Amino acid sequence: MPRARKKTSPSKTFGDIITKASSIKTTQILYAVLIVASFLLGYLVARVQLLEKASKTAQIQAPTAQAPQNGQPQAPVGKVKVANGKLPVNGKESAKITIVEFSDFQCPFCGRFYTDTLPQIRKDYIDTGKVKLYYRHFPLDFHPAALPTAIASECANEQNKFWEFHDKVFNEQDKISVQNQTQDQIKEQLKTWGQELGLNTSQFDSCLDSEKYKNNVTTDTADGKTAGTSGTPTFYINGTQLVGAQPFSAFKTAIDKELQ
Repeated sequence: MPRARKKTSPSKTFGDIITKASSIKTTQILYAVLIVASFLLGYLVARVQLLEKASKTAQIQAPTAQAPQNGQPQAPVGKVKVANGKLPVNGKESAKITIVEFSDFQCPFCGRFYTDTLPQIRKDYIDTGKVKLYYRHFPLDFHPAALPTAIASECANEQNKFWEFHDKVFNEQDKISVQNQTQDQIKEQLKTWGQELGLNTSQFDSCLDSEKYKNNVTTDTADGKTAGTSGTPTFYINGTQLVGAQPFSAFKTAIDKELQ
């Protein structure tokens, strides 16, 4: 019988060996790339989480009030007696809760309170007759527009438009916060606001130029320091101090406690 022939594998060429070797090498490179990519992705995710955590911490710790550069009075312990000042009340005189605000017209935190918190306080508490708000001046030395604006608001009050002027300033606060503005430029802007509010311009301008009510501003500042005010804005809710442009929830807690 003839012997059966053994099947033989076709011999591999040199090209086949090179192709196979290249395939193995490519696979190894891809594997290594995937490992490196996974490591980098994990690092980036961890980094993003760390940055988000740091951002949240910074937001919690961010300042809400602006402090003067000179010595600061001691913060009060418990309730303190604070006079309402000479400016007209915002709200009903019969309201159970009195808020006295010491503020600076150029202070960005005071502007934040006006924009973010005061509207809700007005809606929920002032307009409903539960709270009355008094504004008192506490211009900080490093705000060049703070003092003349405080005096200008007193001049507007002379014509029964203090709160209209107050709102006008905070709505357009950026116009008196320009760097390197001269006192003349600041006063020119204040006079423009007086004109836009329909004030008697000659009376208003004369009042501002002569600093007619500067003593009122000085008295407010002295009373604020006596009460323990060291930065702006600072509030006294039935005598309890609340410092900074706090969220509405902080005011709600303090006010509701006094209403009980």
